[in-house]
Amino acid sequence: PAPPLPVPAAPADGGAAAAPGAGASALRRRGGLSQISQSKLPAASAALSPRPRPLRLDSPVPCPCRTRPLSAASVGSVLVQDRLNQLVSLFKGRTERQKERLVDPDESEEDAPSACMGPVDVSTRLQRSKVNQLGEALIVGFLISAAPSKALVMEFRFPTSMDPYTDPVYVVWLFFVVAAWNWNVWLIPVRWAFPYQTPDNIHLWLLADYTCDLIYIADILLFQTRLQFVRGGDIVCDRKEMRENYMTTDRFKTDLLSLFPLELCYIFTGVNPLLRFPRLLKYQVFFEFNDRMEAVMKKAYIYRVIRTSTYLLYSLHINACLFYWGSAYEGLGATKWVYDGKGNAYIRCYYFAVKTLITIGGLPDPTTVFEICFQLINYFVGVFAFSIMIGQMRDVVGAATAGENYYRACMDSTVKYMNSYSIPQEVQNRIKTWYDYTWKSQGMLDEQELLVQLPTKMHLDIAVDVNYTIVSRVALFQGCDRQMVFDMLTRLKSVVYLPGDFVCKKGEIGREMYIIKQGEVQVVGGPDLQTVFVTIRAGSVFGEISLLAGGGGNRRTANVKAHGFANLFILDKKDLAEILVHYPESQKLLRKKAKMMLTKDKKPELKDGGKETKDVIPPQQETPKMFRAALKVTEQAGMEGTFAKLRGTYKEADASQVRQRQLQ
Repeated sequence: PAPPLPVPAAPADGGAAAAPGAGASALRRRGGLSQISQSKLPAASAALSPRPRPLRLDSPVPCPCRTRPLSAASVGSVLVQDRLNQLVSLFKGRTERQKERLVDPDESEEDAPSACMGPVDVSTRLQRSKVNQLGEALIVGFLISAAPSKALVMEFRFPTSMDPYTDPVYVVWLFFVVAAWNWNVWLIPVRWAFPYQTPDNIHLWLLADYTCDLIYIADILLFQTRLQFVRGGDIVCDRKEMRENYMTTDRFKTDLLSLFPLELCYIFTGVNPLLRFPRLLKYQVFFEFNDRMEAVMKKAYIYRVIRTSTYLLYSLHINACLFYWGSAYEGLGATKWVYDGKGNAYIRCYYFAVKTLITIGGLPDPTTVFEICFQLINYFVGVFAFSIMIGQMRDVVGAATAGENYYRACMDSTVKYMNSYSIPQEVQNRIKTWYDYTWKSQGMLDEQELLVQLPTKMHLDIAVDVNYTIVSRVALFQGCDRQMVFDMLTRLKSVVYLPGDFVCKKGEIGREMYIIKQGEVQVVGGPDLQTVFVTIRAGSVFGEISLLAGGGGNRRTANVKAHGFANLFILDKKDLAEILVHYPESQKLLRKKAKMMLTKDKKPELKDGGKETKDVIPPQQETPKMFRAALKVTEQAGMEGTFAKLRGTYKEADASQVRQRQLQ
């Protein structure tokens, strides 16, 4: 046993060792307790006796705190926890005495039972005190850091109910159950046909088998009885009802049958892997795991391709096991058709299965009746299974590329239509560009086709998550009712504009408002519409004046075209009017903002009763055009010539009137 460790006595710097309780009380009166001791450690003065006693690490120490309730961290080992508390208390008392000595060295020397060894500088005492505090902090930190992890383990509780569709714990558990099921599905035929199970490794096979059985049992007792279910539209989470519901299902019956203990026959037949075939009845967990994986994965078609390929590999695996069994029945190397016993048995038999099921050919001809029947069955099953696998693979690939096929079909139909009507090639190229960019940026041609299939609530949730961040930054809708903005989000339509496309032109009737989701647009003008006045970027809104104005003020006031590829949200005037009917306060606010926008650029008018400025000398009036023409003719022909022309004109007019009368 280790020698006893006495309580630290007075140091060599002239200090005196006091009793822990007295030192703690004296220092507490002076306010000298350290922050670590006050917040992290319990009071140790009551736990220690007034006299210092030797502490042996190998001897049990009576617990001084049996009257208080045990904490979660000390449930596992009360004895060790008490020892640690005493050790920490001793360090704490030493630190308190060092602080007390620094605060009042005279008083501490009077109470000291031992003589002073010599004067020590105050700075030296302070440094030693800091070292002691550092040691205390390190030990306390180590002791406290181990407590939370232990407390977490002790406080962990298994969930009382689990959602079978969204709970990640249940999905992870399904992975382990499926792994146990696959162990039985793949290795039971191998152990039955091939000589891989020997007396030397039988204990390893049995260990793996019984581990899988424990997973089966835990699935029945701990997980399946805690799965929530829906009854009459309500989610049932009661433990008793969940257990009763599971016991009434067919899955409970198959789970029990999968654990039927046919291994008891090992006593008579030996360890025969075929006696574990009831474990294969737990097949429902495999299909449930497939559904959960397809729901979790972003590209579910990848998992479907892998699963379909696994079906093909498993059929080849079973055929390889049967071929080795048939070869062993006929005798290894007895004929050219059977396996000759050379090389790796599983690889050679698997190669035979591939050539048989995929009907590659090149196999030796069977000679016996057994070999002929076996090969006929192989060919029939191979053609049937291979055709099924090809059909499934085609369906999986077709479902994965359904969206792209729809895009190609729309593209081909549009090109055929444009060619039939001889649309100019430039227009065709722009339309093809729009198709390509829209598909690559959105993954679909029209978002409304997807959202219209969802209920209104889910449609609103998706619209809020996707578009609310952009619309909330629009200054026009700031201050409006939040629910009005939500309703407006479901009416927005996403449209893609190509570079150079005019979104709207000046003078057009405005029926929409535009919110820039992505890209930039430019307000242009000038004689050739090439002068850029301003560039509007993502998050901005334009066209709101034509949308909110009434009484002839709904014409566009500017030309706006896309600078590059621009993705815009369009809000129709009719949709906005239907929304504002239910939100009168927001309607008043928008009308006020629209009025401010309309009057912003107008010149101020004169008030009623105001006096206008009058000119002292009125401006000269303009000469009539007819009089100016007469003066010009007079200047050219003179006064007499002018009258002569007028006289001749009147005479001709009188002569024409006389002829008309005579004819009548």
